[in-house]
Amino acid sequence: MTKYRLYSAAFAAAAVVGSSVAIAQVQDVKLGFAAPMTGNQAQYGKDMQNGVTLAVEDFNATRPRIGGREVRFSLVPEDDQADPKAGSVVAQKLVDGGIKGMLGHFNSGTSIPASAVYSRAGIPQIAMATAPEYTRQGFKTTFRMMTSDTQQGSIVGHYVVTKLGLKRIAIVDDRTAYGQGLADEFEKAAKAAGATIVRREYTNDKAVDFKAVLTTLKGHSPELIFYGGAEAQSAPMAKQLRELGMKSVLVSGEMSKTDNFIKLAGSAAEGALCSLAGLPLEQMPGGPSYKQRYEKRFGGAVQTYSPYAYDGAMAMMKAMVQANSFEPEKYLPALAATSMAGVTSKLIAYDARGDLKEGGITIYKVVGGKWEPVESLSGR
Repeated sequence: MTKYRLYSAAFAAAAVVGSSVAIAQVQDVKLGFAAPMTGNQAQYGKDMQNGVTLAVEDFNATRPRIGGREVRFSLVPEDDQADPKAGSVVAQKLVDGGIKGMLGHFNSGTSIPASAVYSRAGIPQIAMATAPEYTRQGFKTTFRMMTSDTQQGSIVGHYVVTKLGLKRIAIVDDRTAYGQGLADEFEKAAKAAGATIVRREYTNDKAVDFKAVLTTLKGHSPELIFYGGAEAQSAPMAKQLRELGMKSVLVSGEMSKTDNFIKLAGSAAEGALCSLAGLPLEQMPGGPSYKQRYEKRFGGAVQTYSPYAYDGAMAMMKAMVQANSFEPEKYLPALAATSMAGVTSKLIAYDARGDLKEGGITIYKVVGGKWEPVESLSGR
């Protein structure tokens, strides 16, 4: 072998070693993610995952450094099937897998039991869960991506009575932590505003036939029916309500504020009302820019939950950088003290429980086959 070839081989070997060292110097930091990725709530899970994915990619692009070393955040996704038992199993799997923070779960029913697993491990969790119980367990590790049912239900309950003048109200919920919690808060506020709850009924999150329940409600002539639950039930309920000749206004929460609700309910969706945390996307402080980047990245329109998931993920990663540590016990105080501008709000900050301090919502109505914002309301 010639001297030239020896030099070339040595240079190539050195380049490979140097490249390996450079790669090794980038510290991987695992973030857990869990939501329903299969079943009739899979669209919610994918929406949420897209927001978290975009946040991780955006933040990694800034080449963040912790402890004098460049870090790269990676997402470890799991399907909790919107099932409480599966949620706890997934939570333990993620903890055992070495995650440094948890983004999820989506449902309150999975987030609440899973939160005990993360709390025992000392791992901060930022969930989409809206049930009041999620942050009332005394855990220091629970934080929200969206306003709680206490904030949302109370605002909507007051609104429909004082602004719409609808006082004969029936309530149905799906018995999940989310649906029941939202309905409970709505009922309290509606009663306080002067409404009469003519009947309260229950179903489940797998039901599709509501004729018996609606026939019972019809006998009480409600002006409004509030449903606590998701589109998979609220959409057929809207259709069956009209098939029975009922003229009651159907009102629900953000899990019904989807394009799929309109698709499934058809013409019966017209006039339905839903509440959603925060402002319409176009009016969010970072909404227009987020919309452009999201559509370029995923090739589809922004749905309901992704902007909130984006802000939650950003809050966690920024807290790690601020604390100069990705160890949960070291960055948890920085996360609790979060004060940042986000896509969804000018101020993302948490109270002592981990609830968002800013709790406004927007009321939407189906007009001409599309969801249209009616009014944005501040927390009360």
